Amino acid sequence: MNTTEFEIIDSCDGIDFDEVSALLKYYGLSDLDGDIQRQVFQNSYVTVFVKDNGRLIGVGRAISDGICQGAIYNIAVRDEYRGRGIGKLIVDEILSRLKGCNVVLYTHPKHLGLYEHWGFRKMRTSYAKFPREEYFEKEGFFE
Repeated sequence: MNTTEFEIIDSCDGIDFDEVSALLKYYGLSDLDGDIQRQVFQNSYVTVFVKDNGRLIGVGRAISDGICQGAIYNIAVRDEYRGRGIGKLIVDEILSRLKGCNVVLYTHPKHLGLYEHWGFRKMRTSYAKFPREEYFEKEGFFE
């Protein structure tokens, strides 16, 4: 797994957010368009974009107060790049910026097991409220 060949970007400058939107839609992580995704990522505490020869191949972000609480969202890697350590690269980069914080991770239910090797554990103490509850119910976000 050689990830040194990839460009890691922590700024929203020069990012094609229509590509971000398409990638997140593909994995069922968001259905927001590129313009809204730009706002979402710009308003985040940490953003990570990974490119290969100028092509966006992975994304991730976190919101945080930078002191004690953080939440990771939108980890996605193009299918053809999966298994090459890109997701690990993204999550490790985000966790390094949230050092010392309690960190929760939000993902699609079908991806839950992917994060246990970082020490993430299912919680019994959280609730969620969504404006489009029927979508999230259908996707299996609720018990």
